Amino acid sequence: MTDTTDTALDPERASLLEALAQQRYFLLHTVEGLTDDQARLTPTVSELCLGGLVKHVALTERGWTDFVESGAMAGGDDADYAAREREFRLLEDETLEQVVALYREVAAHTDELVRTHDLSADHELPPAPWFRPGERRSARRVFAHVLAETAHHTGHADIIREAIDGQKSMG
Repeated sequence: MTDTTDTALDPERASLLEALAQQRYFLLHTVEGLTDDQARLTPTVSELCLGGLVKHVALTERGWTDFVESGAMAGGDDADYAAREREFRLLEDETLEQVVALYREVAAHTDELVRTHDLSADHELPPAPWFRPGERRSARRVFAHVLAETAHHTGHADIIREAIDGQKSMG
């Protein structure tokens, strides 16, 4: 696991970085040593695959960091179900190495925002059925959501990896 200790950071930022690093470690540990074909497998009743989960977490995190910086969400319209379905798949023209590299790049950018951005700064959320009209979200709340999203999907990944070859990420 990467050491994110930075004595110049206040405890809130240091704690956020530490928690994010821990969940990212477990997610990436889950895909270590897999081939692209294994990363595309859907060995449970779910349609989720490991490569798709890493890609989804990366794209979702990037969408939220765009929101923190500009108030706009990356990734387009959530109603584009075909695009959403592709987000959860490791496509034939993609490799696990590529989506892991994308995730590391996005994570580094998020970490820099956690270190430097005003955590109280907020923006109005975009129109969506799951947001109340006029609802706002602070950077602090966004980073907590990214942490929860990462942990949520790390659990999915652990189950899928265990179904593939018996490896357990956290056990």
